[in-house]
Amino acid sequence: MSLKKLFLFSLFAIFSTSIFSQILEPIKWLSSVNKISDTDYELVFSATIEKNWKLYSQEEPDGLGPLPTVFEFAAAEGNYELIGDVSEPKVEPYHDKVFDLDIKFFNDKADFKQRIRLLNKELKTISVSVDYMTCDDEKCIPADNKFTIPIGDESSTTLFNKGNVSQILDPVKWTSEINKISDTEYELVYKAAIEKDWHFYSQFSEDTTGLGPIATELSFKDSENNYELIGETSQSKTIETYEPAFEMNVSYFENEAIFKQKIKTKNPELNIIKAEIYYQVCNSERCLAPSAFEISTALNGEIIEEKNIAIDERSKALSNALDLNVTGWDKYEREDVAEKSNFTIFFLGFLGGLIALLTPCVFPMIPLTVSFFTKSAGDSKKGIANSVMYGFFIFLIYFLLSLPFHVLDSLDPEILNNISTNVTLNIIFFIIFIAFAFSFFGYFELTLPQSWSASLDSKANSIGGLIGVFFMALTLAIVSFSCTGPILGTLLGSSLSSDAGATQLTMGMSGFGLALALPFTLFAMFPKWLNQLPKSGGWLNTVKVVLGFIEIALALKFLSNADLVEHWGLLKREVFIGLWIVTGIGLVLYLLGIIKFPHDGPKKKITPWRWSFIFLVFAFVVYLIPGLTNTKQANLTLLSGFPPPLPYSVYEKDSECPLGLNCYKDLEEGLAAAKAENKPVMLDFTGWACVNCRKMEEQVWSKDKIYNMLNEDYVIISLYVDDRKELQKDQQFQFLKSNGNVKDIETIGDRWATLQTMNFQNNSQPYYVLLNHDMELLNHTTAYTPNEDEYFKWLEKGLENFKK
Repeated sequence: MSLKKLFLFSLFAIFSTSIFSQILEPIKWLSSVNKISDTDYELVFSATIEKNWKLYSQEEPDGLGPLPTVFEFAAAEGNYELIGDVSEPKVEPYHDKVFDLDIKFFNDKADFKQRIRLLNKELKTISVSVDYMTCDDEKCIPADNKFTIPIGDESSTTLFNKGNVSQILDPVKWTSEINKISDTEYELVYKAAIEKDWHFYSQFSEDTTGLGPIATELSFKDSENNYELIGETSQSKTIETYEPAFEMNVSYFENEAIFKQKIKTKNPELNIIKAEIYYQVCNSERCLAPSAFEISTALNGEIIEEKNIAIDERSKALSNALDLNVTGWDKYEREDVAEKSNFTIFFLGFLGGLIALLTPCVFPMIPLTVSFFTKSAGDSKKGIANSVMYGFFIFLIYFLLSLPFHVLDSLDPEILNNISTNVTLNIIFFIIFIAFAFSFFGYFELTLPQSWSASLDSKANSIGGLIGVFFMALTLAIVSFSCTGPILGTLLGSSLSSDAGATQLTMGMSGFGLALALPFTLFAMFPKWLNQLPKSGGWLNTVKVVLGFIEIALALKFLSNADLVEHWGLLKREVFIGLWIVTGIGLVLYLLGIIKFPHDGPKKKITPWRWSFIFLVFAFVVYLIPGLTNTKQANLTLLSGFPPPLPYSVYEKDSECPLGLNCYKDLEEGLAAAKAENKPVMLDFTGWACVNCRKMEEQVWSKDKIYNMLNEDYVIISLYVDDRKELQKDQQFQFLKSNGNVKDIETIGDRWATLQTMNFQNNSQPYYVLLNHDMELLNHTTAYTPNEDEYFKWLEKGLENFKK
């Protein structure tokens, strides 16, 4: 690629990426082959171009214009020769005001043709790539597509997958060799060339939890009566390291991996050995879905084939059934799903840090540490400087603690991104939070090894200077863990969203560290403020116990998430609210001194501050009581998203849909009802454990004007993407993703999540789509919309377009 093309490609890549975040696919490619003679063929590349988009000619403009379309033919030498150049439809140049150039482009459709002559009659396929740029009036998209075209008897027409092939990641390339040992013994050698910054894992794993990385597996096909394996498959040297994300030692390959397996043949007619390699490849940001790769090797050393495993015809048919062929995208923009504000996460972390300051592990350290710096420094300026650095190092330590979690973004999304729907993780968090609660109650202490703090404290005293101040800050982080650990655990479990968990966790941890650090700096700058601090005493233990009750309430939320996804029926809405009421009453009784915990002192007179807090907790308990009833008041709008949804109730409901609305949970059934009733469709991509979904249903859908429109004018089809109920065996299938990997569709949630991603290039919930009976959009798609007027206008516009 020339410097000019490289510059333009980079420029437009940056420009287009900055103005839209969802996948645009304005050009669909189709390849076909016309056989002219036994050796001559015509390759045809047909581009179907969406309305208002342009595809540019192969003719390069004289100036800094758009990228021309360029075809590149792979491995031509010795296999085939090109006859002439790639032809294209004739178009007249048009003066483009943006580029200020005369350029040629195509609208609607363009056919490119290239004649070839075969030199190698054994050639079965030809690989071709096309680099191109497509633009509309607002943006340009540089892209590329790759074709693998069958030649000879295998010639056929191939329609490419949705999405640009430039987005397909294939960081591992496999080859095989054969070493002959004797007439019956051979050594099979499989080599993986791994792209920079990528790796995949060893065959041998110490993981006993099932939560570690996926180990590489080699299996050999058709071995029975044909050959036997001699020993185990050996592998080349791996990199051994402790992986904080998995909390275990892992072993992986970088750059290259070599596997060797000796075999002894039984069948003298045997010529081909087939092997399947199952592995998962990751980089520092993500992991690709586990891939099964099949490679066949001839005993004479010829590589027969290497390919990704294909899916069967039944799976293809069921996959195609997920394609709704939604039209109307040219009329409406796709909705960018807003992520949870990083500032909100930072504020929540800051609030958590302020709470941590009021615990017995941290609060007494403030005057002691500030006094140490101001008195031992010799002069006030140096003391203030040391205090400032001490605060900065506290902030830095908590910021650095979040960095290992960025590795989690490269794991199975269910470990981090789908934390709200993963049953195992929710159960784990439930147990952890209960342990935190009893620790706060004073039944045991959660502490890190004392040797750690002792060692760091000695280093802080012996080293001195800024390094010594750093070790003092690190010592504080360790000795205060029994109080800060549960709060940080709450931050981890409660603030991660499904869109940017690691980034948001960094923001939350940074806010937490800043709140802890500020007092040490401010009180050093204004030492007289120390006199206004309340004295340490029993109130600090009271703060810990109150936090213990809060941990119990949060623990129930995690157990509820697991219960909703698996439909256990353990925590129906009323049971959940009842347990919160019991927890609140327990807190009131504790604050009144009626119940006590191990570290509580003798009962004292209740202060006005404590009476105020008792009143707030009691008011909250009273607010919860209507949630136990089967009335309209049971919709506790202030808590939307925390308790289970209203239909998940101990009372018999006329409808399992939100607010008693008439909805369908099966796509085909819902579409049939919409046609019968002549109503538009609202696809509601939701989740059992989706907090914002519940907020929309209970705070927005519940408004009279919106409720009436949904109930009377629309057919709602609610598709739960986290439903773990297994599909019937005849409905389970394999879905071939655009990057060549295979996804097993085994549950209802798998099917609806794949349908959402396939048709709308979006995997966040809630996500709403308005459609007519021909699968044409009636308005732009939308997501979480807490503004009821805005949501009503969106529904109203969709209904208006349907009636037109």
